[in-house]
Amino acid sequence: MLNVSFTDIVRARNRVKQEIVETPLVRSQILSEQTGADVWFKMESLQKTGSFKVRGALNKLASLSEEELANGVITASAGNHAQGVAYAANLKQVSAMIVVPRTAPETKKAGIKRYGAELVEYGDNYDEAEAHAYRLAKETGRTFVHAFEDNEIIAGQGTVALEALLADPDFDTILVPAGGGGLLCGVAIAAKAINPDVKVIGIQTHASPPWYYSFRAGKLVDVEYSDSLADGLHGGITQGNLDLALRVVDDIILVEEEHVAQAMYWLAKEHHYMVEGSGAVGVAALLQNQLPQLKGKKVLNIISGSNVDAAKLAKIVQKYS
Repeated sequence: MLNVSFTDIVRARNRVKQEIVETPLVRSQILSEQTGADVWFKMESLQKTGSFKVRGALNKLASLSEEELANGVITASAGNHAQGVAYAANLKQVSAMIVVPRTAPETKKAGIKRYGAELVEYGDNYDEAEAHAYRLAKETGRTFVHAFEDNEIIAGQGTVALEALLADPDFDTILVPAGGGGLLCGVAIAAKAINPDVKVIGIQTHASPPWYYSFRAGKLVDVEYSDSLADGLHGGITQGNLDLALRVVDDIILVEEEHVAQAMYWLAKEHHYMVEGSGAVGVAALLQNQLPQLKGKKVLNIISGSNVDAAKLAKIVQKYS
């Protein structure tokens, strides 16, 4: 059972603040005018390793014993969590083995290697890579660092909201990309501790919608998956994260793949930001007016990462130019 408190998130901030970028809050004038809301971006795309994931990884490794660190760590990830673990392990001079699906973007695999981790490619999706990583953990004695079903990971990701709300506590709604749920749950716990009235809305794509259907059913629901531009949000969720989200998250919505591509183009065109599909889902929802209830509200949208293959983004820009 997962159990993360606001105090855990404050402790996490104290652990990681010297090793991360305090990413800026940026107001989007054009999106505010278009939606009638006061829209701000939390630019985790500018974080070390290009994603918020390094926060959770740093906090997790800081919680391990000397013996655990000596045995090394292992994880499975579509890419951003992997880079976070590789970076944190490199910082602590700890051996790290990273298992990624063969479909992981080249830019993310290159980032893993850059930080000195051992890269293992296995399976066609996150779930297959994760199962293999668990087998390797048993064989090698390494500590498995879960991408989202872990108290320390969730607390680390929650520092995104703590940092943002310490800078500006007046947001009415926070839009959060929803993958495994570490960021979603961490943000909701921190935000509601500071302001119980704030609404936290998770966003997925139709290509990987377990949060949407499971949240509404109040239990894990089997769903069909297809290829997605938002690869960092792809894959199944766990009962532990769902139980936590049901206590602190207000809603989950879905966006279309086409709208994610359009949002990536829009961010490049209007703000000159290079943003991966996972980081663009909130903008996709806003551009498509899927959240009309936010008109007149102050909205924080988390831009979660920038690790998109340049060639893929170039094709998207060319298509919509």
